[in-house]
Amino acid sequence: MNEIRDAVLSGEATPEDYAHIPLPASYRAVTVHADETGMFEGLETREKDPRKALHLDEVALPELGPGEALVAVMASAINYNTVWSSIFEPVPTFAFLRKYGRLSELTKRHDLPYHILGSDLSGVVLRVGAGVNKWKPGDQVVAHCQSVELEDAAGHGDTMLDPEQRIWGFETNFGGLAEIALVKANQLMPKPAHLTWEEAASPGLVNSTAYRQLVSRNGAGMKQGDVVLIWGASGGLGSYATQYALNGGAIPVCVVSSPQKAEICRAMGAELIVDRNAEGYRFWSDPATQDPKEWQRFGARIRELTGGDDPDIVFEHPGRETFGASVYVARRGGTIVTCASTSGFMHEYDNRYLWMNLKRVIGSHFANYREAWEANRLVQKAMIHPTLSRSYGLEQAGQAAFDVHRNLHQGKVGVLCLAPAEGLGVSNGALRDRHRSEIERFRDV
Repeated sequence: MNEIRDAVLSGEATPEDYAHIPLPASYRAVTVHADETGMFEGLETREKDPRKALHLDEVALPELGPGEALVAVMASAINYNTVWSSIFEPVPTFAFLRKYGRLSELTKRHDLPYHILGSDLSGVVLRVGAGVNKWKPGDQVVAHCQSVELEDAAGHGDTMLDPEQRIWGFETNFGGLAEIALVKANQLMPKPAHLTWEEAASPGLVNSTAYRQLVSRNGAGMKQGDVVLIWGASGGLGSYATQYALNGGAIPVCVVSSPQKAEICRAMGAELIVDRNAEGYRFWSDPATQDPKEWQRFGARIRELTGGDDPDIVFEHPGRETFGASVYVARRGGTIVTCASTSGFMHEYDNRYLWMNLKRVIGSHFANYREAWEANRLVQKAMIHPTLSRSYGLEQAGQAAFDVHRNLHQGKVGVLCLAPAEGLGVSNGALRDRHRSEIERFRDV
């Protein structure tokens, strides 16, 4: 691993140099173990501690198959799917690995008693499998997490509709929280040259998800002038939605939970902000009963901010806690576009406000290849910026996941893998200097 790291850090290694570096028989990776899936039984979700379930193990290097690539991972990031994996909710991810393992002789590799997590990476290609022409050893890359077999006609209009679509590092093994990752070659995209390794690793999953959910015709199809209600507008997903709304000429109404988070949204350029804690919104009077009067109060506050307009689009991802309010406040004929459900998957809402007011609910899940590529292109052009607040070492991945689980973070939390320190990997300093304040806006907040 030291030889691989030295080659990357030198900045001078050629494709031939990388191709001749011997690959190690094993590498370090962040895992969960199949024999520990019951460790949190009887505990409430909030009481489950990712630090107890995540391990840093030495694991065997997987076989490289056709159409695949092995990547030296310089940095990765924490997404909520890593939190779910680490607390074994809603089901242990080993069920996904067993199912994938039954698909073919090649996919049997994924069905192991340990699961290497992580759905983001930035790094350098080490090897490519048979049939890979676009990428070569030494290429600096990031990876999106769309893993799909593309053997079914259903996936060729929109790869997210492929019956064998999976999220890499969550529903497959050999993810990005490791020194080496195994990906399908069509997951790879060019690394933005003006970003550090840790910054480049952080947009992947959430940036592509926000793009499809808000901008794409497969999602809300946002247009200029749309009022967009964004829950968690300074968080890992919402911070990208806020940027897309501002860049696209829409009017974001940013919902946050503290004055500090409100200031982050203002720094991004948003003007209409609701601090839900300061204003005391309680959408549930008890765990089983919602309070429609609070929906009405929330809706009135939005109209006050917008000059009388209801949201054209509600960018929904908290789920159970907020979904009833989201359906209520969307304008007549408006759209609620939903993913994630981080506060709970079982949504409840008053259907009268949906059906009688001709509203739509659209489910959105990650992004297809084209959407992920377009979202990354905007990062490359410094039109969308990373929202990285802090980075941990690979040894501290459990703490990083704990921070996300307890909402102790802003934006995204990064993880250094082979990168020995933060701040490395920039090859276009001029572009970085022009956008330094935007790139570093979330740092240490």
